[in-house]
Amino acid sequence: MQLVVGRIGRPHGVRGDVTVEVRTDDPELRFAVGATIATDPADRGPLVIESRRWHKGALLITFAGIKARDAAEDLRGTMLVIDSAEVTPSDDPDEFHDHQLIGLTVVTASDEAVGEVTDVLHHGQDLLVVRRSGQDDALIPFVRALVPEVDLEGGRLVVDPPEGLL
Repeated sequence: MQLVVGRIGRPHGVRGDVTVEVRTDDPELRFAVGATIATDPADRGPLVIESRRWHKGALLITFAGIKARDAAEDLRGTMLVIDSAEVTPSDDPDEFHDHQLIGLTVVTASDEAVGEVTDVLHHGQDLLVVRRSGQDDALIPFVRALVPEVDLEGGRLVVDPPEGLL
């Protein structure tokens, strides 16, 4: 599975630098000089990071072969992606990456099928988006009281929802 770690924004200057909207918690690792990074759409890459610097809170990157503003403009909107296999698993048994949760089957504590996790939203409170057959999606707060078990190997997630949540 591909994970987005950045999105190329507008060009900066006339020499091919671009702004990058960072979508990773480790930009120093993901955007290291000399690193090759895949793109979405794939035909715009892979791109090799020639240089990078922070400027007024924005990450500026120069990619090898992109030497003019017009070439940089052509990359605008391109997603920078990595394979989920490149993400180091957490040592904390209660910490999960979004890509680990997406696709898990959701069942209640009494083993009733609920649906499948299709997304994880981060809006102050982490919310699991659960697609339910023939019904609207459910939003379930990702807290231990409501999600007592996450079984990655078994491909399932157990929820204990209060009355009316589902």
